[in-house]
Amino acid sequence: MSDITVRALTEADWELFRSVRLRALEESPEAFVAQHADEEQQPKEFWTERIARSQRLLAEADGQPVGIASVGSVEDQPDAAQLFGLWVEPSRRGSGVATALVRAGAETAAAQGRHHLLYWVGTDNGRAVAFASGFGFRPTADRRPMRVVSEADGEEEIAMDLPLAERFGNAPRA
Repeated sequence: MSDITVRALTEADWELFRSVRLRALEESPEAFVAQHADEEQQPKEFWTERIARSQRLLAEADGQPVGIASVGSVEDQPDAAQLFGLWVEPSRRGSGVATALVRAGAETAAAQGRHHLLYWVGTDNGRAVAFASGFGFRPTADRRPMRVVSEADGEEEIAMDLPLAERFGNAPRA
């Protein structure tokens, strides 16, 4: 197995971000709120604005994209960030790509001065809940209806919380 690297994308990387995002939407449409057909038609400005709104992270192995994730703010919680849009190339699942992306996301949030990283996970997605728990995320009481396009059956998501102080050096301010 090759080494996995994770880097932050900039607006100059919009075409790369677009290609990986569209691949994710195509391969795992049930995992995202957006649809491939809608995003495929979007112009450069859509993609550069999207990159500017949140920190986009790209995982690579042997110079090839193998996963993406995003870190953004939480509107009503200034001390928290949220991890979203996590996707790993199917052939690389279980190889440490998701762990590398989540670690980079936590480091990004800590560097932004955040004290918690939230990750919304479907309550029926045992693999995702187990992965998040194994990384150190803990369930909260926060729930919301599943927001992905394919869900109409009332399934819920749970917010899982990762305190950043212990592992990522961002102690709460007194």
